[in-house]
Amino acid sequence: MRYAVEKLCHDVGVYNLPVELIDQLGRFKYRYSYGQNLILHTQEETQIGVALAHMLGANVNTVRLGCLFHDIGKIVADEEGSHVDKGVALAKKFGLPEEVINCIAEHHEDKPFSSVESIIVCIADSISGGRPGARHENVQDYIKRLSDIEKIGMSFEGVEKCFAVQAGREVRVIVTPEKVSDDELPKLTHDIADRISKEVMVPGTVRITAIRETRVSESTNSVQ
Repeated sequence: MRYAVEKLCHDVGVYNLPVELIDQLGRFKYRYSYGQNLILHTQEETQIGVALAHMLGANVNTVRLGCLFHDIGKIVADEEGSHVDKGVALAKKFGLPEEVINCIAEHHEDKPFSSVESIIVCIADSISGGRPGARHENVQDYIKRLSDIEKIGMSFEGVEKCFAVQAGREVRVIVTPEKVSDDELPKLTHDIADRISKEVMVPGTVRITAIRETRVSESTNSVQ
């Protein structure tokens, strides 16, 4: 694993990383996301990001490190949170520059972009993951996973509609205001998340967003 990451770092022009950090990245060798190996994805993304940074006159080294470490949180298994949150924590632990940490924190737009470098990392990630042939998944399994997620959401009392979006990475639940109060929303989202984690195999984390909306309408008198 160490040899594979040393080769990756050499190919993208990153040197003198701490051995401990190289060993963390080494886990990418046996980690896949929708069938795409993380070492290959990281190498491809970094090369794309560096090329874009050169064209746009951005800080190339910030983009290079942001791309290299953007998915580092995916190999952290003993902590709670999304791979973005875990990646930011790990980057801070090893003292990576703040600009690089921001790239990690913003590459899925969980936070507003703070720099052009963050935007480039996000774009490079999307290009590498979204290009034809990069990732693969059985269509029937994909449809079944989304369907199972939505059925779990709909099984809770007071839920009016449930939508699995972003390939199942987010679930948006619309509740009936008369049946679910604002105070009950946190428990509802927690219970839905708990059941999904136990009953559905989903790569990465799933964000549950509950929406409670009260609408009042009135009509004007007709003018004769």
